[in-house]
Amino acid sequence: MNRQQTIERKLQQALSPMHLEVLSETHMHNVPEDAESHYRVTVVSEQFSGKSLLQRHRLVNAALAEELASGIHALALHTMTPEEWSERNGHTRNSPPCLGGGAK
Repeated sequence: MNRQQTIERKLQQALSPMHLEVLSETHMHNVPEDAESHYRVTVVSEQFSGKSLLQRHRLVNAALAEELASGIHALALHTMTPEEWSERNGHTRNSPPCLGGGAK
């Protein structure tokens, strides 16, 4: 199981999302091809209702604590309630371009 699949599995278990999208953005960065280090995660869950953005990110970070401690360099999070997701018509912003970083 690769890191992306592990992230998906752990977030499914922790948050029971109605929508989950985990995209590897590693190829957009100056890191070795097999680094599995940059991800963009969109999570839509009822568990985010009534929670601040910081609280939502803490829930995701807690679910992915092991991955964050072992090689994930960047994790772009888009955390929404079903209502917020609907208001955005199922869209999120793109990640910003890479400004540099590790060498290949």
